[in-house]
Amino acid sequence: MNKKEIFKLAKGFRGRAKNCIRIARERVEKALQYSYRDRRNKKRDMRSLWIERINAGSRQHGVNYGNFMHGLMKENIQLNRKVLSEISMHEPYSFKALVDISRTAFPGNKNVVFPSRKAENSINA
Repeated sequence: MNKKEIFKLAKGFRGRAKNCIRIARERVEKALQYSYRDRRNKKRDMRSLWIERINAGSRQHGVNYGNFMHGLMKENIQLNRKVLSEISMHEPYSFKALVDISRTAFPGNKNVVFPSRKAENSINA
């Protein structure tokens, strides 16, 4: 990269990193390394966020994430984690239907006992 490109990429950096070529070149190289690394990490982070959201939604209906996904796989429902997390957040009734389908498909989901509302209230009182 020539000097003009380096300074263009270094625009907005603090101190001498924006106007001293040697320091700017080092900072720009490091910034490009960070951006390369974090483009991959972003995919990782988003997948874990989707899994957390699906787990929270399925646990509200008494099924953990692993059993829920296994039941969907058994029923050959091919929704990806991104779509499932959006459904769990914005369409709870549709997500409940998916949880019910998963529960019937996988026997490990059937042994779940739902606590009654009265029992929760008496414990808290």
